[in-house]
Amino acid sequence: MKKILNPTRTEWANVLKRPTQTFDDIEDTVKQIFREIQQEGNKAVKKYTERFDGVKLEDIRVSEEEIEKAQELVSPELKKAIELAKNNIENFHAAQKTERVSLETIEGVQCWQEKRPIQKVGLYIPGGTAPLFSSILMLAIPARIAGCEEVVLCTPPNKKAEIDPAILYTASLCGVKKIFKVGGIQAIGAMSFGTEAIPKVYKIFGPGNQFVTVAKQLATKYEVAIDMPAGPSELLVMADDSANPAYVASDLLSQAEHGTDSQVILVSTSEELLDSVSEEIESQLKQLPRKEIAQKAIMNSKLILVDSNEKAMDLINEYGPEHFILCVQNESFFLDGIANAGSVFIGNYTPESAGDYASGTNHTLPTNGYAKQYSGVNLDSFLKSITFQKISEQGIKNIGPAIELMAEAEGLQAHKNAVSLRLKDLDQNE
Repeated sequence: MKKILNPTRTEWANVLKRPTQTFDDIEDTVKQIFREIQQEGNKAVKKYTERFDGVKLEDIRVSEEEIEKAQELVSPELKKAIELAKNNIENFHAAQKTERVSLETIEGVQCWQEKRPIQKVGLYIPGGTAPLFSSILMLAIPARIAGCEEVVLCTPPNKKAEIDPAILYTASLCGVKKIFKVGGIQAIGAMSFGTEAIPKVYKIFGPGNQFVTVAKQLATKYEVAIDMPAGPSELLVMADDSANPAYVASDLLSQAEHGTDSQVILVSTSEELLDSVSEEIESQLKQLPRKEIAQKAIMNSKLILVDSNEKAMDLINEYGPEHFILCVQNESFFLDGIANAGSVFIGNYTPESAGDYASGTNHTLPTNGYAKQYSGVNLDSFLKSITFQKISEQGIKNIGPAIELMAEAEGLQAHKNAVSLRLKDLDQNE
């Protein structure tokens, strides 16, 4: 990791630059695949599955037999771990339910707000070098709690036209019935437009590589919502001499192994800690099965020394990390000051891995600086807020004259008339 000592504020933009790639070529590819899926449906989906995943499929839907077989292939120990995580995630997301908000804003004018589930949602689950069955827990559980009527899950098959058993087991455990062997751009396109097999959805959730990210963003042009623009995983750790260097190094590597385009950053007021963590990274990296991936990600990563907590806080908010780990003596300063982060992990015994799997919070989070304006996935992500109002005779008398004046001032006579007719009838009936 590159060590940077006390960068000036004018240097921050360059120091904090993410290893993102240009989307221009990808966008053209996405548009072409989307057009074909619109026109040819399943045929186009199978074509691109064969091209990108190297497998020719007769049926893109996962069968009941495949789901049943997966139950036997997942070890009892893993099933127990998944069940523990499921319970924690259910508990935390169920606690996010809110009651109806109701208020009489003025006598006779009753307004209220209620939440309704998004009826049809699509879940995208990566299944390449790391089949993320944990993402099913993070998406399918709140979808069920919210009451979504239809949940569609797409995940890429391997070369044998199979889906990882843990993905199928977890999907079944969470009550997902419609599972398809489709990944990448073609999965997002299929859920955006619908095909003979895959239903069209109203909102798409889930992480993915740069191709999936661009596809999701373009899907919004076709009346489909997405959870957020989410790209390569990232982590920023703020630590001082109270932190355990081995723990910090392990956290940095846990994100680095996600992909070669991941980025991890360590910010500290202690150069001694930076050096200790750097040594630990080199030592721990040698033991990782995915060390080649992690090594490339580490090349995009930084060790940054700052001379004060205040400067560190400003730098962190400027970066807006997806994951923010805090291992410092003065926790309250950073907890009060953090404005831009997807999820925060506090103390030496709170690894980011806990949020990825089993603590209960959601791991589908904004990346690439979008934590400045987006929240991570939560129960409300699967709900819409609808406002209602009911106005009595007295109510329209109370607010009617104000509406008439405002409508006339905007030059909208029909708006004024809609009130004036009612007020006139009420005056005649008195």
